[in-house]
Amino acid sequence: MKYSVKQNGNALEVTVEGRLDTVSAPTLQSELEPMLHGIDELTFDFSKLDYISSAGLRTLLSAHKSLNMGGKTRVIHCNPVVKEVFAVTGFDKIMTIE
Repeated sequence: MKYSVKQNGNALEVTVEGRLDTVSAPTLQSELEPMLHGIDELTFDFSKLDYISSAGLRTLLSAHKSLNMGGKTRVIHCNPVVKEVFAVTGFDKIMTIE
């Protein structure tokens, strides 16, 4: 997994490439957590994400819960397989999937 982060004021965009699974998710979570202080809008760009596991979903949920009160999380550019994972697990009810 590779990732990059862009911050614009209170908005953070995280682009993830490859697989977000039990091997890579803990690394992303630990490195992302300190960046979330003061963030109101969190966007995950999954245009280059091939696969997400339950560990990856936990990372997204943890990041979402770390946002400022009332903060919003959205996921953009999912492939059909990843989008289906969000639908089956109900994550599409927690965050915006575009």
